[in-house]
Amino acid sequence: MPRCPQPAPALPRAGSALPCLASLTALTLAFSSAAVMAQSAATPASAPSSSASAPPPPPPKVDPNLIVPMQLTRVLPPTSLRGEVLFSQPPEVVLNGKTAARLAPGARIRGENNMLVMWGMLIGKKIKVNYTIDTYGLLMDVWILRPDELAQLWPSTPAEAAKWTYDPLKKTWSK
Repeated sequence: MPRCPQPAPALPRAGSALPCLASLTALTLAFSSAAVMAQSAATPASAPSSSASAPPPPPPKVDPNLIVPMQLTRVLPPTSLRGEVLFSQPPEVVLNGKTAARLAPGARIRGENNMLVMWGMLIGKKIKVNYTIDTYGLLMDVWILRPDELAQLWPSTPAEAAKWTYDPLKKTWSK
């Protein structure tokens, strides 16, 4: 790459161009024209096409029920517990149908797509979730579960978590 004939100023003045801009533009144009010439030389010249050529084939038909959106597996921490949360007036929630609980001041609620969900959208809904509890007994992290995550075995109490074993490679629990 050619060097600029003179050093560029630290901050260009308004309305002035960098001195090296002209040489950079010339280099870019020379490179792009050489690439076009090389590409045209590599492809053989084809016969002129007639105006009555066949139309392109239609795109293949795809069943929309077979299209599955890409889902990344999310790794839920082994310290989380499974439960059902009824979101009342935040920060108040009802945990597992009987326990009144509160959301922590910095609580994060993640939806099925692992994006943050505002608690205002969840008022009055009862949802199956995995959750973690902070040192003060408040709900800190809440993950709204997808159907494939609901199918996995997961402890719902700390006593169950103490009895069961967690496989960190498969990221599953077993009794």
